[in-house]
Parts: sequence; C-alpha cells; structure tokens
Amino acid sequence: MLKKIMFAAVATGLVAAVALPITQVKAAGPLTCKEAAKLKYPADHAARSAYKKGCKAAWKAAHKGAVKSA
Repeated sequence: MLKKIMFAAVATGLVAAVALPITQVKAAGPLTCKEAAKLKYPADHAARSAYKKGCKAAWKAAHKGAVKSA
C-alpha cells in the first residue's frame, strides 16, 4: 500500500514538473540590466547599450551605499 502511494506521489510530481513551463519559472526572478534593456529597446542597439550602462551604474551606486552602511 505504501509503495502505491509513493509511486502515485512521484508520478504526480513528474507530471506537474513537465506541465509547468520553463518560461514561468525564469520570469519569477528579477530582471538583469541586459534583459530590461532588451525589453525597453528591442530594435535600437545604441539606446539599449546606453540604457544598460546607466542601469549598471545606478545598481552599483545603490549597492555600494548599502554595503557601507551595513
């Protein structure tokens, strides 16, 4: 009886894992500067590059202050 329950639990877990799309799992995490730039400027490489540089600079400034205060 216990063997049947364990098999059913494993089978259910496998079905759930296959049914869950990979894109939804990845979308749950925070966006990187590169991904955000691609979403905001999908066709303009120069604007995307400038946005990414500004995003990185802002992230570094925010986290540098957070590390000093800790």
